Amino acid sequence: MRQNAATPNAWETALAQFDQVAKLMSLSVDISQVLRNFDRALTVSVPIRMDDGSLKVFTGFRVQHNAARGPYKGGIRYHPELTFDDLKALAMEMTWKCSLAGVPFGGAKGGIVCNPKTLSKGELERLTRRYTYAIMPIIGIEKDIPAPDVNTNEQIMAWMMDTYSINNGYCTPGIVTGKPINVGGSLGRTDATGLGIAHTIANATRYKKMNPKNLKVVIQGYGNVGSAVGKFLSEMGCRIVAVSSSKGGIYNPKGLDHHALLKHYQESGSFDRFPRAEGITNESLLELPCDVLVPAAMSNQITKENADRIRAKLIVEGANGPTTIEADRRLNERKIPVIPDILANAGGVIVSYFEWVQDVQCYFWCEHEVNEKLKNILDRTYEAVHAFAQEKKLSMRTAAMSIAIKRIADAISVRGLYP
Repeated sequence: MRQNAATPNAWETALAQFDQVAKLMSLSVDISQVLRNFDRALTVSVPIRMDDGSLKVFTGFRVQHNAARGPYKGGIRYHPELTFDDLKALAMEMTWKCSLAGVPFGGAKGGIVCNPKTLSKGELERLTRRYTYAIMPIIGIEKDIPAPDVNTNEQIMAWMMDTYSINNGYCTPGIVTGKPINVGGSLGRTDATGLGIAHTIANATRYKKMNPKNLKVVIQGYGNVGSAVGKFLSEMGCRIVAVSSSKGGIYNPKGLDHHALLKHYQESGSFDRFPRAEGITNESLLELPCDVLVPAAMSNQITKENADRIRAKLIVEGANGPTTIEADRRLNERKIPVIPDILANAGGVIVSYFEWVQDVQCYFWCEHEVNEKLKNILDRTYEAVHAFAQEKKLSMRTAAMSIAIKRIADAISVRGLYP
């Protein structure tokens, strides 16, 4: 999103995090130079005819960070404050996330600078199809596979798949993931990110010897991801005490019913006037006393300004980059564990990989099989990161990034430099 004087630049933050870990790892200068840069970036004009007959030109991007371990993979977001630096940082993070989970993809990210809430369905479709056509030279089943992200969904992915297929001359469902089931989507994909976060919380609380029954949980951002987290944690016996949307949140220390929350939000578009709950801001929600805090909204929510007021016993990052470098350092000093985004919210890209595999094979799995495979990968990954963090006396973020970067560095080294 657009930067102001108080907001850290996303790309500078991503580079600073990488540099810290690279120095700790004694990563070679050559490998560092490769990974500090991105392989390719495409900027495109996206002209469309609006419903009123006027022509409007939007700007779109696709950034590909690194493909040492496989094709590029990453979401498409539509947002009025999207910047090129945001996408560079998110593409780099996708590289780490895929590597950490053992998924054979590299990182990419793309999007269009627009406000989709002001566009009609027809305008949104024309925008999506023209953008897909514009980036076609650099995407493909074995090159770069987009997916949904902020303000995009399975319908957007269906339009992208259809546009690519028509221009390609035959049906190509594997070109994107996060599609509707009836055009090659995977069972279990919709809730995959939220389910993955819930599995991560279960793993983290088990290692901390915290009983999941009646754990007090605060979730900032009760959208597609946050509400799925709330659903699965409620089923585990946790107590959801506070939730929020972009318009504000609510708090009840005795607990909030997940199904009632969803019903109220779907009917009113906010959590205002939710019965037996106190209205709170997104900022104050982060500082509530709780066992687990899940920032699942936007980046840069936990900062040096509020890090000392955080009262959670455990933070699990549902959003990408919700904690700034300064805040992360302060939380580490205060002994408040932070489970990083590249570990906590990897469920989405893991099941996207499953969807891609199913599309390529033209052989599809049942939801139970998808969920079991997801749990196995997340459990194994969490165990590896936790063990490395304990052995080297590192934070979970540093341990996760170290493992991810080493795998990519090894791939670059063994492949060599062409020509």
